[in-house]
Parts: sequence; structure tokens; C-alpha cells
Amino acid sequence: MSERKVSAAAGFRAVAMAGALLAGAPVLAAPSASICASAGQAVREEGFVPLGGVEQWVTVKGADCANPVILFLHGGPGNPLSPYADALYGAWEKDYTLVQWDQRGAGRTFGRSPPGESALTVERMAADGVELARYVTRRLGAKKVVLLGGSWGSILGVHMAKARPDLFHAYVGVSQVVSYRENPATSYAKVSALAKAAGDEKTVSTLAGIGPPPWENPRHFGILRRATRAYEAKSSAPAPKAWWAPAPGYDTRERLAEAEEGEDYSYLQFVGRKGDGLYSKVDLAKQVPAFAIPVFLVHGAEDLVATPEVAKRYFDGITAPRKEFVLVPQAGHDPNPALIEAQRRVVKQLALPPAR
Repeated sequence: MSERKVSAAAGFRAVAMAGALLAGAPVLAAPSASICASAGQAVREEGFVPLGGVEQWVTVKGADCANPVILFLHGGPGNPLSPYADALYGAWEKDYTLVQWDQRGAGRTFGRSPPGESALTVERMAADGVELARYVTRRLGAKKVVLLGGSWGSILGVHMAKARPDLFHAYVGVSQVVSYRENPATSYAKVSALAKAAGDEKTVSTLAGIGPPPWENPRHFGILRRATRAYEAKSSAPAPKAWWAPAPGYDTRERLAEAEEGEDYSYLQFVGRKGDGLYSKVDLAKQVPAFAIPVFLVHGAEDLVATPEVAKRYFDGITAPRKEFVLVPQAGHDPNPALIEAQRRVVKQLALPPAR
């Protein structure tokens, strides 16, 4: 029997830190009451939750299920955090309950429920996320959660915050993406200027060869991304290599294959075959100019994908009960220790209501 079939037969594996088996069915139904029976009870669950008619992979981890809850929205859209979450955010578990989610078309969700030719949409995925937030609040007995989205997840998070602000204490956007028109164009111009200033004829020639966006060729987004990574590496501190080693259970041949397949599928859904993917419909300044909850944007000063200038313009134009823009030196688009620490400070000091 393959590992995938074993996982499907075992279903939703939920084990309390005390060692009791909490669930064994293939899919855990929406709870009628909180699983948090007493203060100080640890929680460590992983399994498939039905969201929008699709079984999607979710993990819930924390030292005390009475702690505040953070729902993470990964980037990509095909790049789940769950294989790396322990390395990046494991230290947070003593103070928060952390919820990781492999979104529709990504990671273990892709392996369990391949989407075939069906298209991803912001609206469908935001609805999945709202359903998950409702599920988590009921399961953990929490009134609200902190919503934290990075890169693609920052687009998703803004739409979720708009749809159901009553479910969230605050929205924390990391490496906030704003606009299909503005973000790639600004990224292209900025990297081209850096390459020219450095006398980097190869990069200058490569970028000139594809021309400025918008593009119809999906490969052009990848070409620009390789250039942004190279130049971010010159001005930002690197992440520890150990962060990007998949955790046990995510490092098998089958898990790695489904992660790669999901990433390929989601990438094409994002950019489209002719520049007509779900990214082409993103214009947050028009779509979500006002929030009913506090908004905090955490941004790497050296981000060349979602440049700080574009994020700051969006931030300046939105209305919210409270808002702050946190610029992080020596950080780019992808996580590094400085960017993770800035997120932790924002959640601790700003995003949660004061303890009574």
C-alpha cells in the first residue's frame, strides 16, 4: 500500500500532547464544540478538512489551545509553508496556536484532491480560507484569529479580511502584493536599473530580451524572479539553509512529487498561459480600499518582487481602524530571520487586543 493510500485510510490524525488519539476518520467533520477542555491543554493536529467541497490539508499546533490563534496563508499560490513551518515558526508555539493550510491546488491538498483542469480563482480560495477560519474558531473555541498572509497569501488575506472581518483580530500582510500592473512593472524597472548600475550585461540583456510587462509568455515571470532573487541576495541577509529542508513526513518521494506538481499547476493558474491567470485580475487599490479591522504590513526594504514603494502607496490609500507599515532592513521578499522576527513583534505588540 502506498504512503498516500495509508494516509487516506488513516484520515485526520489528531493527537493531543497527552497522547490520546483524538480522531481517526478520513475527514474530521466540523466540531460542534471546542476541543479545548481545559487551560494549558496542548494541541497538535494534522489532517484533511473539507473546504469548499475539497479535502484540504491543515495542521494545528500549539502549547496551549487557549493561546491566541494565527492562521497563516502561504505564498505561491503553490508554495505551502507546512513542510517548513516548524523551522520558521516553531518557537512561536509556546505563545500562539499556529494553523497552517495547504491551499487548493498546493502541497498535500493537491495530492489528495488534484484539481484537474478546473481554474483557481481568488474568490474561490478566499471562500475556502473563510470557511477554514470559521472551522478553526469553533474547533479551538476562539472568537477570532489573527490573519497572516505573505506574498500571494497577502492577496488572499486582503480578500478574506474584506469578506468576514468579524472572524479576525487583525490582518498582517507580509511582502504585500497589490497589483498585476504595478508590481511586475516596478520590479522589472528596479532590477533593470540595478543590473545596469552593476555593469551586469547578462541580466540587462536577458531582461531587455523579454521586454517590460505585461507579458503573455508565462516563462517571463520566472526569468524576472530569478533576477530579483540574485539582486536581493546582494542586499539582504540569507535565511538559514536548514529552514528549507522539508520536515519529516514531507520529505518522502511521494510528498515531494505532489508538492512539485502542485507548484507547477498553481504557477500556471497564477500567471496564465497568455498573461490571463488569476494574477491578472488583482488590483487591491480598487478592490479593497477599506478595512473594518486593523491592518499591519511588514515589508522587506530590499523586496524586489513586491517593492516597498508599491505596498506603501496601497497602505497610504487604505482606511482601517488602525494601520501601521513596518519596513524591515536587510530583508527581501522571502523569509529571513529579520522578517520573521518583525512579524512576531507585530503580532505580539499590535495585532492582538490587550489581555484583560
